[in-house]
Amino acid sequence: MTVTLDQKTALEPAFDPRVFRDTLGHYASGITIISGIDEDGPIGFTCQSFYSVSTDPPLVSFSVMTSSTTYPRLRESGKFVVNVLAHDQDNVSNQFARKGTDKWAGIDWSPTNAGNPIIAGTLMWLDCDIWAEHEAGDHYIVIGRVNEMSPPTWHKEEPLLYFKGQYRHLRGIDDKV
Repeated sequence: MTVTLDQKTALEPAFDPRVFRDTLGHYASGITIISGIDEDGPIGFTCQSFYSVSTDPPLVSFSVMTSSTTYPRLRESGKFVVNVLAHDQDNVSNQFARKGTDKWAGIDWSPTNAGNPIIAGTLMWLDCDIWAEHEAGDHYIVIGRVNEMSPPTWHKEEPLLYFKGQYRHLRGIDDKV
């Protein structure tokens, strides 16, 4: 029996975006702050959808909502830093997730060679130029070419994780709960 596209669509249950988001919440991820700088100063936002793409050339990617008011400023600059947050930086994640506030209030940072802000105390960082951008539904997929990265001596902390709508910390398999 052949099912046409119209019949298949009619057989599928209604798609609930909240159920979809909750289902994806079962995938643990790290938390990053994507930051940059423009003529108005440092800019940034919290982002959990970050991953490596290629080692040759060195490429990484993140996704950001098309409705973001910060990302267009990063796009215009053509560059950004991925700041991977350490286990004790949940307050930094929350601060950069808020709209309409001074996200940089009380945040200690230093510039990369390109001038982008590295947030103090992060697990690691990558300074990038925007390599490509693709629109995908209600998000942009942004690919960056890595030009500079944190030195190995920088990587001392454990990561901040996000799982099922909550911040979590890394625990070894043999660690007791």
